[in-house]
Amino acid sequence: MTGRGFVGLLRLDTAFPRPVGDVGNPNTFDFPVRSRVVRGASAARVVRGDATALLAPFIEAGRALASDGAVAIGTSCGFLGPFQRELADALPVPFAASALLQLAWLAPLLPRGRRAGVITIDADALDARHLAAAGAPPDTPVVGLRRDGALARAVFGDAPRLDRERIRDEVVEAGLRLRAAVPGLGAIVLECTNLPPYRDALARAVGVPVHDCNTLLRWLWAGAARPEPLEPSR
Repeated sequence: MTGRGFVGLLRLDTAFPRPVGDVGNPNTFDFPVRSRVVRGASAARVVRGDATALLAPFIEAGRALASDGAVAIGTSCGFLGPFQRELADALPVPFAASALLQLAWLAPLLPRGRRAGVITIDADALDARHLAAAGAPPDTPVVGLRRDGALARAVFGDAPRLDRERIRDEVVEAGLRLRAAVPGLGAIVLECTNLPPYRDALARAVGVPVHDCNTLLRWLWAGAARPEPLEPSR
């Protein structure tokens, strides 16, 4: 940790690999990040179940990170978005639950007639609650990866290995489906924090800017980092 603080990360209780680019790999970032795992917060419970009972443990973990010196806090799962307000109110530092928060910011930045779309790990599970919590339009286009695909099997099954080439192909295929469905596609937001390792391949294939949890955390750090100490005057 440096005197400038660090970004705290509330992590799900998972065991699958986290390659560079994944929010759970500390080598993804060029600034200090410290994680705290919320026990019992499995991917299946948060994405496809009812995670309401986990709110208190997330608040406790977030407060612990802030007490340790976090200047801002994020999470390792975009499906925590519906808890944005509760967690932001409960924590003493800026908090971002989901990459989906960037949807509202992108809307006024894109040319007229262009809009942002979402790629998620599970389109069946992402609903109006997640979009509303992010301040995103209710008709935001959403495309999901295959529910029986390589990434879903790894994340929900806590697989010991990732088939990274197959996952990359799944992400690119989802992006091409999104582009075909949205003629005015101007940007993509990746809901899932496990997708950024494949961001470059996706951007090359689809040809629009791609935003994710990492762009969100970099933005948080840029504004929240404590200023460098002044050099002593001579």
